[in-house]
Amino acid sequence: MDSADPSATAAEGFVVSEDGRQWSYVGTLTFANAAAVCAAAGELPLPSRGTVDLNGLSAVDSAAVAVLLSIKRRATQEGIPLEFDHVPAALDSLATVYGVEEILMSVEAIAST
Repeated sequence: MDSADPSATAAEGFVVSEDGRQWSYVGTLTFANAAAVCAAAGELPLPSRGTVDLNGLSAVDSAAVAVLLSIKRRATQEGIPLEFDHVPAALDSLATVYGVEEILMSVEAIAST
């Protein structure tokens, strides 16, 4: 990880691919770290390919939904299409409960609709 990357100092958070085309998430995203993760994400350039890979997301609670909605809102404001890939089932369930599943729909789900 690049030491200039704000998420590199944490064991959990978003990591920007070397070419800047994609973000990946590593670790948990819960109330315990949501504020720090959200702040760090705000310092990162949005992925140029518009993909956030959540394959490394190991545990979530409703705070994860809030963080991802914040990132999606920022991308919309900056005019950058953004999709979440490999959305874990637990996160998909929470998004459904909150009525935002279409906003957080994974790339795979979009392809199958």
